Amino acid sequence: MSHIALVTLVVRDYDEALAFYTDALGFERVEDTDRGDGTRWVVVRPRGAEGTGLLLARAKDEAQAASVGAQTGGRVGFFLHTEDFAGDHARMRAAGVRFLEEPRHEVYGSVAVFEDLYGNRWDLLQPA
Repeated sequence: MSHIALVTLVVRDYDEALAFYTDALGFERVEDTDRGDGTRWVVVRPRGAEGTGLLLARAKDEAQAASVGAQTGGRVGFFLHTEDFAGDHARMRAAGVRFLEEPRHEVYGSVAVFEDLYGNRWDLLQPA
């Protein structure tokens, strides 16, 4: 096994999730395929990145809908690395991304916690 290819993120709606990840976070749409049964195979990842992507999967029942925004139990569950912390932080704020704290400069790097459109917590992190 060489790497984790995809991580599923359960969302309410394909298009609203796609808009958030591509517009507010600057990700690229890698794939958006209609599966013919009312579902789509939607994959995004940071622009220019190779490797792991997010599979945006629309909730298909009440149990899945209840997990939207709480897939990691309120903990930071996703870690977005950057080489330009200040620039990406400013761009994301201007795009309406909700940061839960002011940037911190720790031994391991610069970091700030933000929420996606559903409330899942992410670290924006520039490693030291």
